[in-house]
Amino acid sequence: MKFMTVKILAIVILIAVNNILHSQNITGRVINDSNAGISDVHILLNNEVISKTNSEGVFTLAETYRLPLEINLKHVNYYLKTVRLSESNSVFKLSLLDQSLNLEEVIISSTYQKESRVIIPTEKISVQKIEAYSPVDLVSAINETPGVYIQSGALNTNRIVIRGVGSRTLYGTNKIRAYFNGIPITNGTGDTAIDAFDPEDIENLEIVKGPKVTPYGTNLGGTLLLNSKQAVKGETYFKTNLTLGSYGLIKNNMSFATANKKLAINLNYDHLETDGFRDNNNYDRHAILLTANYKIDEKNDIGVLLNYTDYFAQIPSSISKTAFEEDPSQAAFTWNAAQGYENNQQVLAGLNYTHRFSDNFSNTTSLFYTYLDHYEPRPFNILDEYTNGYGARTLFAKDFKFLNNNGDLSFGAEIYTDEYNWKTIENRYEDNNGNGSLEGQLLSDNVENRNNLNAFATVTLPFSEKLKAQFGVNFNTTKYKFKDDFNVGVNNLNADRDFDPIIAPNLNLLYQFTPNVNAYANVSRGFNYPSIEETLTPEGVINPDLGPETGINYELGTEVFLLDRKLKFELSAYLLDIQNLLVADRIGDDQYIGRNAGQTEHKGIELSVSYTQIFENSFTLAPYLNAEITDNRFIDFVDDQTDYSGNTLTGVPDTKVNGGVHFGYKNFVLNTNFLHVGDMPLNDANTLYSDDYTVFNTKLSYRSKLSDHFSIEINTGINNFTDEHYASSVLINAIGFGNSEPRYYYPGMPRNWFSGFKIAYSI
Repeated sequence: MKFMTVKILAIVILIAVNNILHSQNITGRVINDSNAGISDVHILLNNEVISKTNSEGVFTLAETYRLPLEINLKHVNYYLKTVRLSESNSVFKLSLLDQSLNLEEVIISSTYQKESRVIIPTEKISVQKIEAYSPVDLVSAINETPGVYIQSGALNTNRIVIRGVGSRTLYGTNKIRAYFNGIPITNGTGDTAIDAFDPEDIENLEIVKGPKVTPYGTNLGGTLLLNSKQAVKGETYFKTNLTLGSYGLIKNNMSFATANKKLAINLNYDHLETDGFRDNNNYDRHAILLTANYKIDEKNDIGVLLNYTDYFAQIPSSISKTAFEEDPSQAAFTWNAAQGYENNQQVLAGLNYTHRFSDNFSNTTSLFYTYLDHYEPRPFNILDEYTNGYGARTLFAKDFKFLNNNGDLSFGAEIYTDEYNWKTIENRYEDNNGNGSLEGQLLSDNVENRNNLNAFATVTLPFSEKLKAQFGVNFNTTKYKFKDDFNVGVNNLNADRDFDPIIAPNLNLLYQFTPNVNAYANVSRGFNYPSIEETLTPEGVINPDLGPETGINYELGTEVFLLDRKLKFELSAYLLDIQNLLVADRIGDDQYIGRNAGQTEHKGIELSVSYTQIFENSFTLAPYLNAEITDNRFIDFVDDQTDYSGNTLTGVPDTKVNGGVHFGYKNFVLNTNFLHVGDMPLNDANTLYSDDYTVFNTKLSYRSKLSDHFSIEINTGINNFTDEHYASSVLINAIGFGNSEPRYYYPGMPRNWFSGFKIAYSI
């Protein structure tokens, strides 16, 4: 009887202990070779996603699962691994895919829609890096990249400069080519606006510096590949984030996503408004992003992309040195009086279809449409324009055997045409009793048809287990047709401009000395076409002598991993020679024409250092430093009898240094960072320079999983917490008309704060 009592008691205790054990969530951790946690590792059971690791590499499973459990660990940058999760085995190490020696992977064209496939290192900005900043601040995340500098005059006024290329573009960005989910977002004259996309919707961003990625054009500045967040198979979630901050900042992002074996859908809505810190600086944006992919069968997939953005942005414009020093919050006088602004409605729509002919041969073809309706009252006139753009892109990808290793070949073409309708109208704001802009008489009415074709091919050949080469070529033709619907008879300015075709070859070499040391080299040719406005003379006639910029890029670099890959060095040096430099001559108040002005030489050294250490108590320490030293000069530049040859290139800092430290402890994450930008010449004569500046930012986040379905994040941050007075963008070669002082400066934001609350529900 006593024995039976003890037995029954033991059984009861065992059942109780078992229930206690299984009433708690099951946790595990995934780490890399340096024992650092790996985020965004998908935990799969029977090919279904059941969890995902957080920023510290920790994942949680519901109490309904019973140990031991055989699961798969999957991450795009690591080898797939099958492990057995148990009470005594909950920490797992993944091995990084070797960039140069991973020759056996199957190449399918859909991966080319997401990344450049360049064999030498490119800069990749992860969602974790984007989330280290304010949710309105994609610019700061990009500015961490050595060799890349975004001058930001406002949320809607950004100029991307890569290795000095693009510094002479007065407004916006037009020396690079950019894609969103494989769809081009660069228009027919090369203009690119990344502010149409919400940073909270972006999963990653790849930056290719220079003309070394032939499938995506060979612009001298380089290429940006933006990819949106996507649900993976087995995920269903709803997320919302509300952020408040200085100067009336209100931002709300909501997203819904679900994915199963056949269908994946992501729907995102974003609203952003702010008063700005300057006069005439209000901003209000609404955006919707929809992506969907459907797997028809094992060989065929179809996808849809729709991005709609509607924003209203007042324009304070640039100000003079006196105004910048006395009161940077003021707007330019004429822009304030005219209450200048821009009102934009933008649409990007795409349909893509992937067919796999076999396991090693596939094709992805995309059709896309772009629309921009832009209305901008300016002190000197009112610009009313709209653009309809159409295009198609096809890419074939094929694996083949080469010297007993897998090589790959990709080839295809992209065609784009748009119709740009624009008119200018007299602005009678001075007669409007202080109520801002008022339409007067029509000044011009024009239509531009812009067509370009890119054909490309790239082959990757592994000559040995250590040496890999990549050869590429890009062929481009561009045509403009200008129609004047305003002037008639002899005053009519109708004209066509067909540029000669350009062939741009490319060579990348990568040699892997050891698993932790490699060296690489690149030689590539690139080009930039002028816009049709730049081809117009002051009389409005197309200049047949104006041609594209062309250049050759030379680059050497190395990657080194030390201390069990906890420490990473990347060092590169480049030389970019550009012929037929395109410059903008000012002919009136904010009116310019273009011309070929000579030759520039861009030289620089870029360094990136990062270190990650995870301690036994789950404390993470990850400092990093990025630096660049450049020498960008006019080699041959004579402007109206004045010889500027040998002078430093205008609008480019000779140094840029940034760095920071990531701290992590349990549910807390603290990111601190700084950006230092050296002085830069404001005019071609190099007689006036901007001041150098250093800006510090910090952000603290707390993340917690409240239940199997709910998780929250609370964050707060301070930008420019030392309250540095600086110019975040400059207007080069500014001219003062009448008795006015030249307006060189766009003031940077003073100290400002933000705080957000995120909540996510997953099924």
